[in-house]
Amino acid sequence: MERRRMDTALLVVLLMGHLATALEVPLDLLEGLPQPPTITHQSPKDYIIDPRENIVIHCEAKGKPHPSFSWTRNGTHFDIDQDPNVTMKPHSGTLVVDISREKADIYEAVYQCIARNIHGTAVSHNIVIRQSIAFSILRALLTGSPLWSKEKIKPVVIQEGGSLVLPCEPPAGLPPPIIFWMDNNFQRLPQSSRVSQSLNGDLYFSNVLLEDSRNDYICYARFPHTRTIQQKQPISVTVLNLDAINDTMAAFYNDTDLFSEDPVEERRPTFLIPSGSSSSKMVLRGQVLEMECIAEGLPTPEISWSKVSGELPSKGTSFLHYQKTLRIVNVSESDAGDYRCTARNQLGSEHHTIHVTVKAAPYWISGPPRNLVLAPGENGVLTCRASGTPKPSVTWAMNGISIENSPKDLSRNVEDDTIIFTDIQTGSSAVYQCNVSNDHGYLLSNAFVNVLSEPPRVLTPSNKVYQVIKNHPALIDCAFFGSPIPKITWFKDSRSSTLVGDPYILHDNGTLEIHKAQARNAGKYTCVARNNLGIYENHVYLEVKEPTRILKQPEYKVIQRYKSAVLECKVKHDPTLVPTMSWLKDDDELPDDERFVVDSDSLTIMDVTESDAGVYTCIVNTTLDHDSASVELTVVEATPTPAVVYERPDPPTDLELTDQKKRSVQLTWTPGDEHNSPIQNFLIQYEDSLHHRGYWHNLTEVPGTKTTAHLKLSAYIHYTFRVLALNAVGFSRPSSPSKIYKTEPAAPDENPTGVQGFGTEHDNLVISWTPLSGLQSNGPGLRYRVMWRQKAVDSDWTSVTVANNSRFVVSGTPTFVPYELKVQAVNDHGVGPEPAIAHGFSGEDLPVAAPEMVQAVVLNSTLAEVHWEPVPHKLIRGQIKGYKVYYWKERALHKHNPHQMEKQILTFGGNHSHGRLPALHPFSLYSFNVRVYNGKGDGPPSPTQQFSTPEGVPGAPTSLVVTNLNLDSLTLEWSPPHDRNGRITGYTLKYQPVNNSNELGTVEELALLANETSVTLPNLKYSTRYKFYLSAKTVRGPGPAITEEAVTVMDEALMSQLDVDGAEGSTQTSHPIARLPPRRPPHKVWPVSPFGNVSSSVGEDGAVISWEYWGPEKTIYVEYIVENSEGEEEWQKELVNGSQNVVLKGLQGGRSYRVRLVAKGHHDQPLHHSKELLVTVPAVASRQVDIATQGWFIGLMCAIALLILILLIICFIQRNKGGKYPVKEKEDAHTDPEFQPMKEDDCTFGEYSDNEDHKPLKGSRTPSNGTVKRDDSDDSLVDYGEGGEGQFNEDGSFIGQYSGKSGSRDTAEGHESSEAPSPINAMNSLNSFV
Repeated sequence: MERRRMDTALLVVLLMGHLATALEVPLDLLEGLPQPPTITHQSPKDYIIDPRENIVIHCEAKGKPHPSFSWTRNGTHFDIDQDPNVTMKPHSGTLVVDISREKADIYEAVYQCIARNIHGTAVSHNIVIRQSIAFSILRALLTGSPLWSKEKIKPVVIQEGGSLVLPCEPPAGLPPPIIFWMDNNFQRLPQSSRVSQSLNGDLYFSNVLLEDSRNDYICYARFPHTRTIQQKQPISVTVLNLDAINDTMAAFYNDTDLFSEDPVEERRPTFLIPSGSSSSKMVLRGQVLEMECIAEGLPTPEISWSKVSGELPSKGTSFLHYQKTLRIVNVSESDAGDYRCTARNQLGSEHHTIHVTVKAAPYWISGPPRNLVLAPGENGVLTCRASGTPKPSVTWAMNGISIENSPKDLSRNVEDDTIIFTDIQTGSSAVYQCNVSNDHGYLLSNAFVNVLSEPPRVLTPSNKVYQVIKNHPALIDCAFFGSPIPKITWFKDSRSSTLVGDPYILHDNGTLEIHKAQARNAGKYTCVARNNLGIYENHVYLEVKEPTRILKQPEYKVIQRYKSAVLECKVKHDPTLVPTMSWLKDDDELPDDERFVVDSDSLTIMDVTESDAGVYTCIVNTTLDHDSASVELTVVEATPTPAVVYERPDPPTDLELTDQKKRSVQLTWTPGDEHNSPIQNFLIQYEDSLHHRGYWHNLTEVPGTKTTAHLKLSAYIHYTFRVLALNAVGFSRPSSPSKIYKTEPAAPDENPTGVQGFGTEHDNLVISWTPLSGLQSNGPGLRYRVMWRQKAVDSDWTSVTVANNSRFVVSGTPTFVPYELKVQAVNDHGVGPEPAIAHGFSGEDLPVAAPEMVQAVVLNSTLAEVHWEPVPHKLIRGQIKGYKVYYWKERALHKHNPHQMEKQILTFGGNHSHGRLPALHPFSLYSFNVRVYNGKGDGPPSPTQQFSTPEGVPGAPTSLVVTNLNLDSLTLEWSPPHDRNGRITGYTLKYQPVNNSNELGTVEELALLANETSVTLPNLKYSTRYKFYLSAKTVRGPGPAITEEAVTVMDEALMSQLDVDGAEGSTQTSHPIARLPPRRPPHKVWPVSPFGNVSSSVGEDGAVISWEYWGPEKTIYVEYIVENSEGEEEWQKELVNGSQNVVLKGLQGGRSYRVRLVAKGHHDQPLHHSKELLVTVPAVASRQVDIATQGWFIGLMCAIALLILILLIICFIQRNKGGKYPVKEKEDAHTDPEFQPMKEDDCTFGEYSDNEDHKPLKGSRTPSNGTVKRDDSDDSLVDYGEGGEGQFNEDGSFIGQYSGKSGSRDTAEGHESSEAPSPINAMNSLNSFV
């Protein structure tokens, strides 16, 4: 028996070695091959569900043909069709359980998925569906059911120094809840080596302090699966200090202590958890081991850990909760043993030993069994090797049925954890299940055996290119498949020999490895796969690239602040690879700052600051490799010098020409001294000694950080180069010239530009172009081949060659015909490129026809529209520019404006057939004609036609003046409008009064005849300001109005005064009044000046200037200047074209202005000025009439004063008969220290202040502004009158208190009197009215 086992083991070893490569076949890359089912996705063994959502149990599998699915529940068949709440996804085994109609707990069970096709059956592991306890908690929260006990927790009272445990006891949860302690403000309670939370959530105090007293110790439980938080009832803790309490209570209890217990003293540590001197703990392999020791004592003990049988594990070990918890993750068997925790303080130590046992659920030793693909007659092995503690048992099943109950197979032999197949035959394909289990879990794995006969195939894409860096390993793939397993051989290029031995390594998966690839290893490689069913070849290619290297690394630099730092990083790389360069600063990206300039081989930092110091790394990447180099940059302060001198840089030196080619050259140089100012740019110039000797031309500029430049050159130039450096001060002197570099002549590279064709006469064509420069000629003998032909005519090109010219004239051409043009450069070494075709026209001639069907349509009194038929293109004889309408006014249709106007021209585009004539004069006769014009000029005019404009509204009357001012009447005189625009049918006069607050009254309207030029308005109010509006009208309606204002006379005295003032000059009143000009004679004689009737009036908006004008000039403006101004002040101008009045705004009050009108004609004509007008702007504009100066008012005031005097005399006589006044008693009774006696010099009472009561007297009359107006006298009885703070009683005594004089007086309370008002009060009222 023992011999048989040894033979079997030897056979297994041999078969394992033989079939090793068969286990790695990538079946998923092959289409159409039969394959037994394979489970690809399944739900976890322990599946905690959310009862608020549908249950989804996953089961996915693959196979050829695609497998079908079924399920078992609690070990028996689960008929899905009988449960309406369960559905299976199409082409899948995944179950979806709808729990909207059922509770989720009825689906808590053990499920298993089965996937089968004709080649076998695969099964999933057991899936245990459980509902999370946390959802029960959530349901309780939603229904209001308590989770923690709601009984009131008794407050904890403890003596200072004692130990304390606050229990949490959270509800159970799956998974368990996360526990933490917080206060009412949701702030975590502070923890320390004295206060900490245990693993079960309780809060431990090694000893309590007075500051531990609080009433909001709250334990919270967070359930992660439901994302809910539940809290326990708050716990109140009170810590008592017995010494303080005894001292306080001794006075009340005969100096005896209230608490007889001894105070808590310092003590050695003892463990709160775990209890006793030892304990044990079991943990499964791969899980997390947590051990805790919490001790009490005073002072607070410190916890330390050790392993009795060795050292603590070095990996995965950590200490939590202030050393009270030892945590080991991913536990292994070596972590078993005895662990000791020690609690120590000043008084001693305590030990506790924890014996840790490590068990293990089954786990794979070398992985689960692998699928087998065998050819008929081959041998194979399935191995299910696992371990565990205790040792697990292994059982086998085939297609989901125990191996003992499966059909017999002579090629199969089961030996414990191994199945051996010998001389397997077609039909033995199946899926085998290996189940490894012990007390702590199980492993279930499916592995199929697929018996196939397949010729070899190579799965690696053909002609694939592998790239590798020189001296790096090269791996060339040859993924293959076949049954029996093919044999792989490799060949290179000519296939002269098999690639075996150094430097080649052939792997079992077909990959060919070259340990260090060299350039000679590059080439074509052939992979050949063979078995007894055929042969397959595949070709791939290997390219060996040169490595990327940084040749010149950035060097360590010490740079002064505000200077520029240049870090070079020159790279060598394979020419077929494209490198990318990046820079890092202190292993991070460069700052986003424009001062950092990254070039192809350098990094430049402008204006260096202290923050730029650091380590800079240059990184060069290609698709295959990379290289990097670092340098440190140090920034220092600039060396202080007495005075920094900035100068132009020294000229560059050592000019050298390298990399010389036909049309390019590399120029290098050495910069000169910067002289404390960094070089910004280098200017490269050249001299052409062949064409322009002695003249230097700018060629290009390069940054100041560069010392080389690649110069593109032109042919047939004898170049000499020089370089100038530029800094902030300026350019350096030029460098010494370089050696002469001559480029060979060649045919022109380009043709002339700006080719155009046009005619100067009606029968020629001028072809012009921009000639090439000597730099562009590329060789001697530069000339131009000029070619032309008519467009749209099938004709050949006509050409001529010209030299030293930039134009050519073709004569005898038809008038205005399109041509195609070309100009090509030619020299002695060839012709230039094929020129582009330009277009032009031969010369134009004047049009020979006028527009027809010309007519005018009058749209309104100032606008007409002219229509015409376009002139045919052939009659225009050129490029049409447009149409011109010539029109002029023949005369006005009324006698007042008979003069003729000069011709006017309006131009319209060539695509127009009509146009509008704006700004016409109403009621006028116009003539017009239309002409077409081209680039040569105008064509003949169309027959002249006429049209008349209808009447329009007239302009404003030329003038409006007020005369004959009386108490209740005045006369208005005016002149007809300058622009009548028709027959005047009458005038409309409107007027309205204006009160003192500038409010306008009712408008009166008066219609006047056309022949009237004046009107007298009777029945007006005296001393009233009126505003007048006069407008003329035609049949088209009224025109704009001219306005004027005037004030009727108040009385004869004022009328006389106005006459006197009118003789002396302008009259200024408290409000603006129109100046009254003298009456004009009935027959008016026009002066030499074109202005007349210039007048002014001052209103709120400014000064209104009106005038009449009959001159021909159209530019009219008003000029004004301050009177008596100094010579350097200029006249202010305001343009008033088309109007006969203007409002001058912004004039300063209280000043006089000289105003005049100016008419400006053409530049060669003199200016026409009106007579100057003096306009005075009042300083204070007030429309109120000062009645204090009126005679009737003065007489009235005198009569009232006399009456008051008589009343006062009578009053004093009556008071003297009534006895003494009780004033003395009043004064004696008053104790105010500020009371002042009567003054002897003026017989007035001193000031007396009442600060006690400020209520007004009943019946007192106080002005609306709260003040009593008084004159400059101090002994006025007004202060004591009825309007003041007191009044007389029946017996003549004062009621109320005396009051001092003040700007705002408070009235005092008193009794209402039935007597008549005091005469003094009456006087005050009058004064207020005045």
